[in-house]
Amino acid sequence: SDNSDKSSAESDSETEVEQVSVYHKLLATLKTSPESESEEEEDESESEEAGESETELDSEGSQEPEEAGGGEEDKNGVPDQEEAKGTAEQAPGQEQADGADTSCDPSHGAVEEFTDVKHEAEFSLETNFMEEESGDCNADKRQSNSSRAFSEDPFKQHMDKELEEKEVEKMSTLSKTSSQVKWPRLGQLTFSSTLEKHTTLKPDKEFDVKQLYLHKPLESTWPKVNKQFLSSANKPSDPSFTPLQRELFCIMNAYKDLFYPERNALTNGEEIRNAYCLHALNHVLKANAQVLSNNAKRRDQKPGTDSDDYRDQGLTRPKVLMIVPFRECALRIVHVFISLLEVNDKRKIDVSNKKRFKGEFGSDPEEKPPNLKRPEDYEAVFAGNIDDHFRIGVAILQKSMRLYAPFYSSDIIIASPLGMRTIIGTEGEKKRDFDFLSSIEMLIIDQADIYLMQNWEHVLHLMKHINLLPLDSHGVDFSRVRMLNLNNWSKYYRQTLLFSALQDPQINCIFNKHCFNYTGQVAVRNVPLSGSISRVVVQLPHVFRRIETENLTSVIDTRFQFFIDKVLPEYRDAIMSHTLIYVPSYFDYVRLRNYFKKEELNFTHICEYTKKAGVCRARRFFLKGDKQFLLLTERFHFYKRYTIKGIRNLIFYELPTYSHFYSEICNMMKATDNGVDAAWTCTVLYSKYDAQKLAAVVGIDRTAQMLQSKKNVHLFVTGEN
Repeated sequence: SDNSDKSSAESDSETEVEQVSVYHKLLATLKTSPESESEEEEDESESEEAGESETELDSEGSQEPEEAGGGEEDKNGVPDQEEAKGTAEQAPGQEQADGADTSCDPSHGAVEEFTDVKHEAEFSLETNFMEEESGDCNADKRQSNSSRAFSEDPFKQHMDKELEEKEVEKMSTLSKTSSQVKWPRLGQLTFSSTLEKHTTLKPDKEFDVKQLYLHKPLESTWPKVNKQFLSSANKPSDPSFTPLQRELFCIMNAYKDLFYPERNALTNGEEIRNAYCLHALNHVLKANAQVLSNNAKRRDQKPGTDSDDYRDQGLTRPKVLMIVPFRECALRIVHVFISLLEVNDKRKIDVSNKKRFKGEFGSDPEEKPPNLKRPEDYEAVFAGNIDDHFRIGVAILQKSMRLYAPFYSSDIIIASPLGMRTIIGTEGEKKRDFDFLSSIEMLIIDQADIYLMQNWEHVLHLMKHINLLPLDSHGVDFSRVRMLNLNNWSKYYRQTLLFSALQDPQINCIFNKHCFNYTGQVAVRNVPLSGSISRVVVQLPHVFRRIETENLTSVIDTRFQFFIDKVLPEYRDAIMSHTLIYVPSYFDYVRLRNYFKKEELNFTHICEYTKKAGVCRARRFFLKGDKQFLLLTERFHFYKRYTIKGIRNLIFYELPTYSHFYSEICNMMKATDNGVDAAWTCTVLYSKYDAQKLAAVVGIDRTAQMLQSKKNVHLFVTGEN
């Protein structure tokens, strides 16, 4: 308890450091600051004479949580991402990276970053034996009595497979061969592999938990933990998995890479989280049990006996890396781990630093402002603590869990992309470390679509530094290190599980270019039959204008030139007032804003870095018609979901990343009390490289027709179809 109190006190001081950090001007924290409230009050006092509709608008704005960026927009037209990137690169020198949390005291030196001598003996794999964990011991004895069962264990099959140099050369040079198959629940799957002898999985219609080779405690705890997602329709022979979980776990348990782009925070998000937590914990418990068992064998062996049979470790201890967007996600993962390890109420596991963890990763329900009306998907994504700068190490043994474990003593690392970026650092920095990523055997990236709204560069930076040879030995016993790690073949054994809410070229690139699992990859490739345009409830003509471009690199410049030459002149007339221009990319937004200033057009603008007072002024000017154009970024809409009133003309500078944003923006027109419906317009710019986004908006059939035809496409939505 003394340690918990001490940790809690340290966390309080760390929080104070975080509050004055420059990060909080840019990160996605939805807490209202006193400064923003005072500015909002000033803005409201200026607009008291604006009328009833404006008062309603401002009151809505005054209740909003603070925007994702929090900082004021750069008035010189320089993208604020550059400042954010520079700040992120400087962060490791300002923080103690203790393997637990990014909010650290800079007074701690680099030597203390990844060491914890006080608790090392208790959680060390090298100094403990299987006898101390009776459950593990019995499980090991059962497995040793049945060599067949032991050899059929997917974990053993995957990790004990010895690749040949010819096979490694094939995987690094040859292209992958693929095949497609349809599963009942997941739908259309694409299996791909470089090795010639790759097998296509078949979904198990039903299976028993005992057939999955789960570690002993998980067999009994999993049905209880997963009970909330099960329905009475589940078959008696398969009472512990939902149909989705059964097919996902079938792929996971075969140790194939998986890309599932249909994760939904409202419907299946939590049952997917349960499934990959079960798989990750099962992997860690088996790996640790193998080490502890071999410790006992080495202790009892005769002197001079060859010990090469006990290669059971990597170059560093961390085995599983879980990338999640917010602290709330890490909190839920740890809760699932604890539930899976607790067999019953009488056998509670010992969780160290639990009090500190709840304080730093939990949230206060009273902090949320009342009477906020937001879409259900928004409430689900931004529930709880949404700080996106964190990392924490977790060490697990059969009867105990250690939170805030140093990275080099951790089995699992849970972190955000920003949390990883600030510890990995950049070339030339003194305080940077990524050796702990050298032996990662399982990489889980959940809610990958959200990182597109944060900073995708952090994800790419992480992928470049995973499974590299460490620069230091970190006290490893090389006689226990697997040959695959010594040969620098770790990336060919790493399993990557990628979950997203959408198909996106950047996410596809991660899966196609950075996943080298020798067992192959499985990607869910379902095409949308009907797009989000069917959810538009206002009568509105949609004009899709195609941009002809020679290659992908020239799309950005071609789109800008097409917009200022072909589209913008049609809206310069005063009759075409109340025009909202929706811009997904911040850099396109900066380019358009600078052009509008240069041309002295009557416009206002809102981005994720605009302060609340500026947001309310811009919305009011646009509603009254004082400003003809409003530039709006996609990230602002993602983090805020304000209803923009007064829209009569709508321009999508590029198709939105989230398809449902299209219908949301279009349906904002119904919030306008005046205006003639027939005068409303909607124009969308697209190119042949936007096929995935286009299909999500208009459906796959229309997309095929639009990509074949080079003419503009006119669609009219009546609100009924």
